[in-house]
Amino acid sequence: MVPPPSTRPTAPRARLGNVFGRIVLVLLLIVVVAAGAWGLGALNRREAAPLGPPPFLVPLQDVTPGEAAPGNASSPGAGQDQNPLAEWATRVAEKTDIPARALRAYANADLVMQQEAPACRISWATLAGIGRIESHHGNINGAKLQENGLPSRPIIGIPLDGGPGVRAIPDTDGGRLDGDTTWDRAVGPMQFIPVTWARWAKRASGDGQPADPQNIDDAALTAANYLCGAGTRDLGTGQGWWAAVLDYNNSVEYGQNVFSGADAYARASAAQ
Repeated sequence: MVPPPSTRPTAPRARLGNVFGRIVLVLLLIVVVAAGAWGLGALNRREAAPLGPPPFLVPLQDVTPGEAAPGNASSPGAGQDQNPLAEWATRVAEKTDIPARALRAYANADLVMQQEAPACRISWATLAGIGRIESHHGNINGAKLQENGLPSRPIIGIPLDGGPGVRAIPDTDGGRLDGDTTWDRAVGPMQFIPVTWARWAKRASGDGQPADPQNIDDAALTAANYLCGAGTRDLGTGQGWWAAVLDYNNSVEYGQNVFSGADAYARASAAQ
């Protein structure tokens, strides 16, 4: 007996439909997985893409104090541009990762001391070596060195309260420079304590205004004046260089760090 049309079996057709649906689902899953894999690969490719040249590396040199001075640096301002110091700073910045604005300050201090204390033979590279350790050339703890020579916010060190590894220096300036009326603090890109700043400060612009330890031009020139000891030292010799830097901070490790930076900067700047 042939069943009426309304009761004929439909299972084979239903099974065919289910198989087709599963195939479509599998194909969709393959497309989704493939798209996800491509996207992840693209993300990884972007993350692995080069971000620019590697940072300037300063190998630490285990130098014996007094043994040697850093290598000879390029002469600041040696260029053909209408503003040779700016041209020189831009060129050296590309080789050393020192901000061009900081380089102009170090180089200006070098040039001033060549006129005022030529026997000192201080180099901009030594000032850069100190600036590197003291404040990353005016860019430390969120501060950013601005074109006017000032950090975007004042650079002020910890209180010198006699804690572990810290000298005790009671306040000497009524908090005028460091905002602390109890203890002195090192201030500015070159980290001067107020009492030392008061003795050695020099204004770089020559505008008659008081020198500002937060201004990198004033700070670099004051550091050069201090290191030269008012013209009594020769930083072109190992003995003179080390005496000056250890006077700045009486630590052999500190001196080796400054030496390493100054020597690396000098060699990079002089390379053709």
